[in-house]
Amino acid sequence: MRSNMKVLMVMAITFLVAGVAFAAEGGASDPYASLAAGLGIGIAAFGGALGQGRAAAAALDGIARNPSASGKIFVPMIIGLALIESLVIYAFLVTFVKIKTA
Repeated sequence: MRSNMKVLMVMAITFLVAGVAFAAEGGASDPYASLAAGLGIGIAAFGGALGQGRAAAAALDGIARNPSASGKIFVPMIIGLALIESLVIYAFLVTFVKIKTA
């Protein structure tokens, strides 16, 4: 119950502070830059989700076939998932840079 309250407080603070971050003047001069950035991050998130789903499915399938190898499969799976997530975050940052320079 206490952790739910912490999560709720962090979310409330994030939403309150986000308005200040987006209140800056200016914006993209190209009207299609925002659309392209949205599509780019959407495709990156979709690809990352597919990759993470397949990696987790393959790892769980391997653990189901040989439960004694779970230690040898679990750690590389977590590292692979972290690398996939880092690529999605990289695409997210590239879209923001593209909007800023457009």
